[in-house]
Amino acid sequence: MGDEMSKTQIEIWGAETARTFRPIWMAEELGLDYIHHPIEPRTGETQTEAYTNMNRKQKVPFLVDGDVRVSESLAICRYLAQAYPADGVAVPQDLQARTKEDEWCCYIYGEIDETALYVMRRHGDLAEIYGAAPDVIEATIAYLARHMAVLAHYLEGRKSVLDIGFGVTDIMLVSCLDWAVFYQVDVPQTVLDYREAIAERPAYQKAMALNYPKLFGGAA
Repeated sequence: MGDEMSKTQIEIWGAETARTFRPIWMAEELGLDYIHHPIEPRTGETQTEAYTNMNRKQKVPFLVDGDVRVSESLAICRYLAQAYPADGVAVPQDLQARTKEDEWCCYIYGEIDETALYVMRRHGDLAEIYGAAPDVIEATIAYLARHMAVLAHYLEGRKSVLDIGFGVTDIMLVSCLDWAVFYQVDVPQTVLDYREAIAERPAYQKAMALNYPKLFGGAA
């Protein structure tokens, strides 16, 4: 998999962020053949004419699968899981299960990713663009701690977010937990245990090497 495959219609753009990690991880979990283009979000690579013609948002990640064009990490992961089902990835089959997946994906993306971790990135790593705001970061850490407490209570004794097993919600959550650990946020032990168990999955480890080539020295 990854860019070593030559005959495939699936192409995934993006690298070096938690959000670009998600579709790569999903593709690896599904055992898909795909071409990976490891372009980064702030190098100018998303602003080329060729890329802009594909994706006017000029963002990563981005997926092309034949005639299908999809942006946004959650949407890409859901598309792949439903278009290419595999035994190792659970896909909700009824309204109740789909609703629980919706609930958790909205919560993870809205509260933990966008409202907490990305705010910390915006006013920390990207302070030259958005402005340094240490008070905002401090308040955001406190806000994130509330949600870590929610996760610690919910994940006690669980191996996956949903009862149906490992799936999109776990990819969303673990990518955020990796992000939180990288930012040295206090993550409860129960949550760390859940993350560490999932991080043993071979697809996770392969995706990490593909998404973070600088960290892993280009290993695949």
